[in-house]
Amino acid sequence: MKAKAICLKQPWASMVATGEKTIETRVWKTNYRGDFLVVASANPKIGNLPTGQAIAIATLVDCRPMTRKDEKAACIKLYPNAWAWPLENIRTIKPFKVKGTLGFFNVNHRVIVSKN
Repeated sequence: MKAKAICLKQPWASMVATGEKTIETRVWKTNYRGDFLVVASANPKIGNLPTGQAIAIATLVDCRPMTRKDEKAACIKLYPNAWAWPLENIRTIKPFKVKGTLGFFNVNHRVIVSKN
């Protein structure tokens, strides 16, 4: 199964996986809409938070310039050239190792969604 994926640094990857963070931000926009794997980057290592593995699936529903109203959901203050990527339908998965790259990339793996 081929899936889109993107790396997020910790603690943000785990915050997305738990639903605490529902807007991802980047300095670039994307036309992609749909499901993607949330991959916790290999670095930095923070406590027991997972790194170097896919930990969730989220649905990217929009891409628009970030505003101050987005700060709470993004868990970050507005910064220059920020794009807000609102996420919905966030669900955890059985983690598996992924070697990530910059931007969206494809992962071939059978994903098992956790039952929460």
